[in-house]
Amino acid sequence: MAFSMLWTIAFRDLGRHRRRSVLTAIAVALGLTLLMTAHGLTGGMMEETMQNTIRLQTGHVQVRAPSYEQGKLSLKRSDLLENAETIAARAAALPQVKAAAPVLWAGGVLNTGDESAGLQIYGIDTTSALYDPIRQAIVAGEFLAADDRDGILISKRVAESLGLGVGRRASLVIIDGDGRPVEGIFTVRGTYATGMPGYDDMTAFLALSKAQAFTNTTGRASAVTILLHRQDDADAVAAALRGVGGDILTWRELNAVFLQMMQTAMGFYILLDMIVILVVAVIIANTLLMAVFERIREMGILASLGMRGRTILLMFVLEAAILGLIGIGVGIVLGLASVAYLSQVGIPIGDMGTVAEGLALGSVMRARFDFPTFASLAFWTLAIVLLASLYPAWFAARQEPVEALRAL
Repeated sequence: MAFSMLWTIAFRDLGRHRRRSVLTAIAVALGLTLLMTAHGLTGGMMEETMQNTIRLQTGHVQVRAPSYEQGKLSLKRSDLLENAETIAARAAALPQVKAAAPVLWAGGVLNTGDESAGLQIYGIDTTSALYDPIRQAIVAGEFLAADDRDGILISKRVAESLGLGVGRRASLVIIDGDGRPVEGIFTVRGTYATGMPGYDDMTAFLALSKAQAFTNTTGRASAVTILLHRQDDADAVAAALRGVGGDILTWRELNAVFLQMMQTAMGFYILLDMIVILVVAVIIANTLLMAVFERIREMGILASLGMRGRTILLMFVLEAAILGLIGIGVGIVLGLASVAYLSQVGIPIGDMGTVAEGLALGSVMRARFDFPTFASLAFWTLAIVLLASLYPAWFAARQEPVEALRAL
């Protein structure tokens, strides 16, 4: 029998029970829509978090003293770079580099008398393009000037929690490079809001020269942070900077914990994919088994007229293929629409970002289009649908004509 004829028969047979066929196709469509939405949303959140963390915190490449430990925010002279300006100038000369600048990190406590907040203090080159995201996030006041001797830049969230405003003064306490507590009075020059609660709640900025003088680390820096035009050039830039007198870390090493978390999350989503697709497979198998039991006499007649068992098997597989293709087509449309909506509107998560210490997790989760993953999901959905159809099709094909004709 011609293959085109089998397609026609399979399509006609599905029309016998339109409601059941439609519901089965809807199940396939909704399953694929769920998977596409979940992958788009998770992928978008992880990619956005990674890029924000690079943009606001780590850069694409960092140069540090070999003994420096990020978690301790050490200000010991042995843990700091002495030639940070030279390294930054050498990095900035590379064609792949967008910006490079020294940074000094310190832990501090900002006090107003009634309230206090623990912060990570960034001593920054205020003229560097590295801090354009902060400059663009200013909501009140102004950005720091390079020669600002008593100005501090804090987030809007910290300002509100401490009851501070632009022009107000507060006390900042830091343990300096000699291990002694030092206190200074600073004026709030401006407030910013990046939309990353965990970052905003923990970060304040001083001009680099003031931070060095205040912490007794003049001429030294915690690291040189380097931002690239293209993320893929990180290894090439790291290779070009070998021998500058410090450890060179790329964004992968700087964000190793988050990248490991991403891999673990992807493992979870593979499990979710399997569960959803298996549920769809069970629905398809159940639909076809019901069709087989309803049409046993018909199978007997076709077999007695000379139709081979493999042809009967193929006919039921084609029925599953039609249901799968219709469901996948609808699912792709719904999935893309869902991802498009969530890429624009997103899902508000409020202050959940504050629990992601060390990560610039925003207050809104947005999806992204990941067409290779979507195509893979559609392919595997169809493959599992076809596999699920094999048992009902085999059951129909093995019916003996005489026994089938006696049925019902």
